[in-house]
Amino acid sequence: MKIPRKSVAIWSVIAAMLFLTSALPSAYGLEFPMTTHIEIEPQPQSITALVAPIETVAALYGSIELASTPLGSIFSSDVALVSSVSRQVEMARTIIGAKKVAKAILAEEFNMNDSEFSCLNSLWTRESHWNYKAHNYHSGAHGIAQALPAEKMSVIADDWRTNPLTQIRWGLRYITIRYDTPCKAWSHFKTRHYY
Repeated sequence: MKIPRKSVAIWSVIAAMLFLTSALPSAYGLEFPMTTHIEIEPQPQSITALVAPIETVAALYGSIELASTPLGSIFSSDVALVSSVSRQVEMARTIIGAKKVAKAILAEEFNMNDSEFSCLNSLWTRESHWNYKAHNYHSGAHGIAQALPAEKMSVIADDWRTNPLTQIRWGLRYITIRYDTPCKAWSHFKTRHYY
């Protein structure tokens, strides 16, 4: 059986088109995909790990001291911590929430009373009105505590531009290192108009 020349030409064009459509464009023209098949023999330990789930920290890290600690309790406490921090961040995005978060941190972590919070409230109300987005375009000071330069807050976290909790923690750290208490920082601010 003789195939007409016209049919052979059409099929040749179709085959060429199919071949070219499988090519991938690149910076150098067309590249043709290469398939590679690699088989890896499973190791006995990896199969055991898939069958028997890890139930203790010791099984995961090989620590004798942690042998009695259930793995789930560590992960659940981490999840609870992240959840608590997330709530604090969201609360601190409002003025009232930022004040509540700062007051709690001041009391719990710095062991300071309400009179110290009153000084802090006066100071940061003057500086930023507790607005975590506050930015002084003239000086470059930024955030609730008006850090100058603003990049100093990165010692707490890199999210200092948008995270009010980072700004509060940095501000309290700065005050306690430089002035010891918010009231001493407020006293300095009243005489020199900066702290």
